Amino acid sequence: MIAIKIIEAIANCFYIYTLMIFARCLLTWIPGLNWGNPILNALRSSVDLYLDLFRKIIPPVGPFDLSPIVAVFVLIFIRNGIIYGSLYLFQITGFIGN
Repeated sequence: MIAIKIIEAIANCFYIYTLMIFARCLLTWIPGLNWGNPILNALRSSVDLYLDLFRKIIPPVGPFDLSPIVAVFVLIFIRNGIIYGSLYLFQITGFIGN
């Protein structure tokens, strides 16, 4: 039972980070937003750390930045790999019944 709770916690962390990416992208559409606000600054710095990896590879298409789309897909792929891998490991070690 505790193994399932661990897997759920991992899935929730990925879900929250994905929501943070969406919030960051939506907030860029608001003109004159004060990014000096501590909450917005923390959101921007934590999300941009991950998005900058993709911004180096994917150039913007006109005024559109497509790197968050690719970043979310990669995040979902990593999340699924970790969750299914940990489910498999917990099953073969006997923490989760068949």
